[in-house]
This record gives sequence, structure tokens and C-alpha cells, in this order.
Amino acid sequence: MTTHVPKILVVDDTRANLVAMRHLLADSGAELVEASSGNEALSRCLDQHFALILLDVNMPDMDGFEVAQLLGETEQLRDTPVIFVTAAYADDINRLKGYRSGAVDYIAKPINDTILKSKVRVFLELHNARMQLQQTLEELSERNRQLQVEIAERQRIEAQVRHQATHDMLTGLPNRVLFHDRLRAAVQYSTVHGVPFALALVDIDGFKGVNDTYGHPAGDALLQAISSRLSRHVRANDTAARLGGDEFAVIFQEAGDITPLLQRCQDICNVLAQPYPLQAEQGAILARVSASIGIALWNEQIDSDEVLIQAADRALYQVKEHGKNGCALASS
Repeated sequence: MTTHVPKILVVDDTRANLVAMRHLLADSGAELVEASSGNEALSRCLDQHFALILLDVNMPDMDGFEVAQLLGETEQLRDTPVIFVTAAYADDINRLKGYRSGAVDYIAKPINDTILKSKVRVFLELHNARMQLQQTLEELSERNRQLQVEIAERQRIEAQVRHQATHDMLTGLPNRVLFHDRLRAAVQYSTVHGVPFALALVDIDGFKGVNDTYGHPAGDALLQAISSRLSRHVRANDTAARLGGDEFAVIFQEAGDITPLLQRCQDICNVLAQPYPLQAEQGAILARVSASIGIALWNEQIDSDEVLIQAADRALYQVKEHGKNGCALASS
């Protein structure tokens, strides 16, 4: 821990008393600061932090009682212990007045060296213990802050890892793992509650030609653009996923009506068939692709996600067989 030298403020309007106190406390281990009046004492207290104040009671202008009372009224100073040094008051009434003014102890004049050093030592030990406790609390607070930062960073990394494990790195869409999880969940939910949903498998027509002609960077940019368009044309509770390569899938929730479902899939075909302005190694290009979509509607006879995928795949094959760039619904 950081060590510091405690300070003691000695307040007395008699120079000889200040000199005598300096000699008595020379080996106390504390730095002595002197003040010859109450006003000077208050000024020094505002500028410095003291472990202890040895305060003469009988001073002109402002006596020790007034100084102690003013110290007690100042928030930053009220916890500084004050020992009255006096030859004027020995009875209990005046001692009680001193304690009410804020004093913690009395030392009578003429000063007994042993008593003075013993009391000063006790208050310095208390001060050092309080400073050590305060420093320990500050270190614990700082460590707690560091731990909070570390925990937040660890949570961020864990969330990032989880996201990377379930999302496609290129497009940011859910990957095959998350797609299958959500598809199984949709099957289970629909089996229990009877709420229909649909699965659409999306295959990009002409992607290989763009990739081979203009290079992989252009192909990656095209996949990102396709993913962006696809994401904008599905609802928040639907799932658009990239299964790999130029294969995508969409899980349509609450898709009981066939006509609106087919229209939505046709809209996706139309959107994905619009030209893609891209930047390739050769410069700016305008890529053109289309989409073939096979759709399977969940029903009570379908008891697994694999059966639903196979149905959608058969519908996709039909679209490919009939010229691509369109959508078809699997027969029930």
C-alpha cells in the first residue's frame, strides 16, 4: 500500500509553546504544522489534511472552543480529532463545554511528556488504520470496477462467439445450424398448437456464372446484396437463413393461406431478379441473377423437419425443371 506521512496541526499563540511542542513530538513520525491563531488554524485546515489537531484553548480573538466548533460545522473537517491543550480549565463543566465544542480529549498544562506522546501515538495509529482502510476500500472499488469491465467484455465475447456459431460469417443471416433449430421449433409448436407455417428453399439461378466471370470478391458482394434484399422482404417473426453457397431458406410463420404465401414468394423472386450494381476487379458491373423457390406447407401429416425439407426440395426441383426464376408449392 502507498505510505504517507501524517500531519499534526499544533495551534498556540505563544511561540515558546510551539517550539516546545515541536521538540516533544520530533520523533512521533508525523509532520508538524504550526498555527499561531484560530484564523490561521482554520486556513491551514482548509488547505491540508491533518491526522490530529493540538489546540490551545486560551487564545485571543478566537479561542479554542470557537475554532473546534467551526471545524465541526465544516463537513470536510468535522472528523478531524481535536485535543485541547489548556491550563485554564480543570473542572468537569469546562471539560464538558470542550467536548460539546468537538474536542475528543484534553491535555493539561504543564504538559506531561509521556501522556502527550502516548495520546498522540494512539491517534496517529487510529489515523493510519483509517487511511489503510480507506485505501483498501478504494482498491477494492477499483478492482470491482475492473471486474465489471472484464465481465462485460467476457459477455460480449461470449455473445459474439454464440452469434458466430449460429450465423453466416459473410451475410450475417442465420446459418444452417440455427435454421434447423428454428425449423424444429416451428414443427414442434405447430404440432402442439396447430398453427400452420411454411418452408421455402431458395436457390440462386446464375450465381456460378457471376462468380466465375468476375471473381470471388464479386460473388461474395452479390451474396451479401441478395441476403440484404431477402431480409427486407420477410417479416420480423420469419427466419431467412443462408444454408451454404447460393442456397437460402425462409421459414414463414402463420402461413395458413396459400394464395398470400405464393404471392410473397413471387415478390421475393421479383426482388431478387432485379439487377445488382457491384464493384468487381474489372470495375463496376451490373450482375443479373434470378431465384427458384420451392415451398412446403406444414400439415398434420408432416411429423419432422426432414420431411418438410424434402417436400420443399421436390418443389424446388420442379421450378428448376420448368425454366427456373419462379416458385412452386409442394403437393400435399
